[in-house]
Amino acid sequence: MSTKKKKVTRRKDPTASLGFEAELFKTADKLRGNMEPSDYKHVALGLIFLKYISDAFEARHAELLAEDAEAAEDRDEYLADNVFWVPKVARWSQLKAAARRPEIGQLIDDAMRAIEKENDSLKGVLPKDYARPALNKVMLGELIDLISGIAMNEGGDKSKDVLGRVYEYFLSQFAGAEGKRGGEFYTPRSVVRVLVEMLEPYQGRVYDPCCGSGGMFVQSEKFVLEHGGRIGDIAIYGQESNYTTWRLAKMNLAVRGIDSDIRWNNDGSFHKDELRDLKFDFIIANPPFNISDWGGDRLRDDPRWTFGTPPVGNANYAWLQHIHWHLAPFGTAGVVLANGSMSSNQSGEGDIRKAMIEADVVDCMVALPGQLFYSTQIPACLWFLARDKSNGKRGNETLRDRRGEVLFIDARNLGQLVDRTRRELSDTDIQTIADTYHAWRGEKEAGQYEDIPGFCKSATLEEIRKHGHVLTPGRYVGAAEQEDDGEPFEDKMRRLSAQWREQQLEAARLDQAIEHNLNHLGFRNAP
Repeated sequence: MSTKKKKVTRRKDPTASLGFEAELFKTADKLRGNMEPSDYKHVALGLIFLKYISDAFEARHAELLAEDAEAAEDRDEYLADNVFWVPKVARWSQLKAAARRPEIGQLIDDAMRAIEKENDSLKGVLPKDYARPALNKVMLGELIDLISGIAMNEGGDKSKDVLGRVYEYFLSQFAGAEGKRGGEFYTPRSVVRVLVEMLEPYQGRVYDPCCGSGGMFVQSEKFVLEHGGRIGDIAIYGQESNYTTWRLAKMNLAVRGIDSDIRWNNDGSFHKDELRDLKFDFIIANPPFNISDWGGDRLRDDPRWTFGTPPVGNANYAWLQHIHWHLAPFGTAGVVLANGSMSSNQSGEGDIRKAMIEADVVDCMVALPGQLFYSTQIPACLWFLARDKSNGKRGNETLRDRRGEVLFIDARNLGQLVDRTRRELSDTDIQTIADTYHAWRGEKEAGQYEDIPGFCKSATLEEIRKHGHVLTPGRYVGAAEQEDDGEPFEDKMRRLSAQWREQQLEAARLDQAIEHNLNHLGFRNAP
């Protein structure tokens, strides 16, 4: 691939210089005491959300007061700017003033109920159990004092960005603290960014059928803003079966000022597809890996199974086909799945994969490094699907005809350990993967694509057939080229052979010295 980089004008991220989230979380975590992270996250995140909507309301209220006192009491003026109406009892200034009172838990619950009553989209979303006896009210007051300092001197969009970033950081830290359970609601940011940077959701409908806490949507909106677009250029749709996680997603998006249609039901996307008749321009998903109890026996004849009925014991190919079913005519999708999905032949999975490849819906496969996820050590990969590889669209640009080809990227050697158990992809890693895909798709600003041994390979369907329709990138990219040091092969062999003989002689000399020392110490007959 050419080293030429895409010339993209990015808007400066107003939060790029922030570095206080880690210290803020450490302080908040100390206040947690013996409380379980799974419980505490709702306490802390609920208060951050309350601070956000109160700040946004107060800022807009001050603007309207300066223009027209009567308009300041008109709810429609706030709704028009995607600002929640916050009644006086729920405003942060009221809670901050009462932070040290013993009834602070009840006051917070009253504030949450008042906000839900005044804003239909938040009904049933906010936590309302701050008054429970088990919750330490001194800790609660200290947490309010701590959160009061967030974005205290900022206003408008900057305040929103700061609080949004804090909310996102807290989500990630709680996911890490909860381990496997945490991974169910949070996809690591670097993985989400790979998906978003590759798919480039500039405008259109974006969908996630198992949206967790909404990280895919947050990163999609960030991408639009960084490339000169506006919030609202994309329409957000999602579904989540876990009620608690759905609430986190609703708050996460609201903190960012992102309007969305996120549905919840206990049955999930397979059994009660809330958006069955909608098609989407971009689908970004991290379904639960290898889920075995998805109820596939009740869906044997579902029309979504275009390429074959998925096995009852594993939902991987059900997710892929559900996602493909929802793609618009020029739609593209990025899906995180376990590595086994690329090669498994169990229970007909190999036949479904073969049918997908022969139908030419697989656009790109990416093998990821290990240790990226909070919830599992299972190695993961990314599937990229495309409805139309002959005339795909990117904004107003027509991509090249990619029929009969699949791009393979082996990114297993990228990323750095950020602690003993977890790895992250750097900005450079993410850009390298995305640029490779964009060049291969024929984007004009991405440069000329070239196969790079050990990293990427554009394979034909015939090559994939020869590998039994297995999609593991390592089978296609080959070994990385070794740098030529300019030394002729014969000379190198003579030099290495002589070096090996010298090392053998040195080893024998050391053995004799050790034997002599043992004899000298009286260990002549030691075994």
